[in-house]
Amino acid sequence: MSQVVSKARDYYNSTNADQFYAKVWGGEDIHVGLYEGEDDSIYDASRRTVHKMASLLELGSSRRVLDIGSGYGGAARYLAETLDCQVDCLNLSEAQNDRNRELTKSQGLDKQVQVFEGNFEDMPFGDNLYDVVWSQDAIVHSGNRTKVVEEVYRVLNKGGQFIFTDLMRSEDCPQDVLQPILDRLHLDSMGSIEFYQRTAKNLGFEEVQVIKLTEQLVNHYSHVLKGIETNYEELSSMSDKDYLDGQKQGLRHWIDAGSQDYIQWGIMHFRK
Repeated sequence: MSQVVSKARDYYNSTNADQFYAKVWGGEDIHVGLYEGEDDSIYDASRRTVHKMASLLELGSSRRVLDIGSGYGGAARYLAETLDCQVDCLNLSEAQNDRNRELTKSQGLDKQVQVFEGNFEDMPFGDNLYDVVWSQDAIVHSGNRTKVVEEVYRVLNKGGQFIFTDLMRSEDCPQDVLQPILDRLHLDSMGSIEFYQRTAKNLGFEEVQVIKLTEQLVNHYSHVLKGIETNYEELSSMSDKDYLDGQKQGLRHWIDAGSQDYIQWGIMHFRK
């Protein structure tokens, strides 16, 4: 496990992070949402991202899916329930995995959704097993993103699809804009749309589509920031105020950088 992945595991296992994400995102998803209006809730917008990504998939009779960096498992449960998929969740946070298992069982989906603790830089699965590898805003936490994409290629069967979103930098992002974001996430680097396109092509993936949606990143973090400010006292009873204040400062960096298109977000879809 790379140092970056280890730090991400420790962060998402912390009580501060677990309580914050469960409360602010509604406990199902931890990723950027798709907003249609200012009054959209984070929960509804986050669900909309899952629906949009699922609508882009071309699934035949075989529907075995791997969700890497699966968080609380909201996407996995949606795919299992609506598309009748068998979904394996791979995630490094024990706290998130416990919540995932609890929610999955309570929704009667534990026969279709399995949760594995592990690292997407070294997946504990055999070759050519999955029809789809799915990921939402998780690969940013890797210290070796090329290795992650290589592992995805390995576990996909021929014709299998890799669909994901990620938090990325533009190719010309100034270091003084990027550094506060890297520091906040304990990262040394970030990927870019072009990085994933090059890496996928070099491995033999076919590009299906890339949908750049950076404005939704700005919308999303603006909603999260507003949510913290509006519910600050309630949130501070569950998470430390220093943690919440750090979140507010970090969100402002994301919003400013996204507004200048230096930090980007979108849906990427490739086929093996």
